[in-house]
Amino acid sequence: MSKQSLDLHAVACCPPLAVRPLDAEQASVVAPMFKALGDPVRLRLMSMIASVPEMCVCDLTPAFDLSGPTISHHLKVLREAGLVDSERRGTWVWYRVRPEAFRQLGALLELPAAAGAAATSAETR
Repeated sequence: MSKQSLDLHAVACCPPLAVRPLDAEQASVVAPMFKALGDPVRLRLMSMIASVPEMCVCDLTPAFDLSGPTISHHLKVLREAGLVDSERRGTWVWYRVRPEAFRQLGALLELPAAAGAAATSAETR
């Protein structure tokens, strides 16, 4: 995964997946976000951070049966994927969700109303 943070402007250009397939460049921009969320520990960390305005790493670490450095690694992956921002305050680091990243991922996964109705109708058959 790239050491640079995700360029969210590049994601904004992408239409919903159900409207038009992504080209290779768009897919390479978005893939790190999905990859970061594909790990169960990172998904749990993300849900904990997203459930409050901001969260201290000191409150995240005890929720897992993992070492502090392992949690820090997972948080770094989320940060590099552009899903969270962090701020050091004294000894602790505080994390908060980057709402624009979630809006853009949500927009990518959005189904047009007609496609959603067709999928629901096909599932009930």
